[in-house]
Amino acid sequence: MRFAFASAVFIALMPFSAGADEISDALDSAKAAYADGDIQYAIEELDFARQRLAALNTDALGAFLPAAPSGWTREVDTEMGAGLAMMGGGAGAEATYYNPNDGSQYTVTLIADNPMIAGISGMIGQAALMGMKVERVGRQKFMVQDNEMTGLIANRIMVKIAGADVDTMKSVLEGMDFRAIGNFGN
Repeated sequence: MRFAFASAVFIALMPFSAGADEISDALDSAKAAYADGDIQYAIEELDFARQRLAALNTDALGAFLPAAPSGWTREVDTEMGAGLAMMGGGAGAEATYYNPNDGSQYTVTLIADNPMIAGISGMIGQAALMGMKVERVGRQKFMVQDNEMTGLIANRIMVKIAGADVDTMKSVLEGMDFRAIGNFGN
C-alpha cells in the first residue's frame, strides 16, 4: 500500500519535476524520505509542494484582475489564498481600485474551485425569483445586490465586484475576458 501511494503521488506530479525549483526539490525530497521510510517528513514535503503549487495557481488567477482605469490605483490583496485555505481551498485573487480624485473605490474578487461556489450557482440561477436584479454582461449573468455584482464563470469561478454603482461595475466587467477566465487551470 505504501508503494502504491508513493507511486501514485510520484506519477501524478512527474510533469512538474522537470525543472529544478523549490517545488520539484520538495517532491524529490518527499520521494527520498518515503524511500527511507520517513513517512512524516515525506508528508511535510508534499504539503510544502502543494502550498507552493496553490500559490502559483493563485498568481495565475490574479492575472485576470483588470488593470486600474486611467487615474486610478490598484492594490492587490496578497493574503487572499491563505484565507481560502481555511474555507476549503481553491484559488483566489482580489484587488481594490481607488480613485484619488474623489475617494471612490471598488473591489474585484475572483475565486476558483472553492466548495462555496456551488451555493453561489444556485443563488445566481434563482436571483430573479428571489426578487434580486440580474444583469447580463456579455453571455454572463450577474446577480445585483447592495452595490455588488456576482457572477459564475464556467460553473467554477466566481467573479464579484463591489462598491461602485451598477454602470461602473458593468463597465469594469465588460473589460474582462470571461472566456479566458473560464479556461483558468485547464
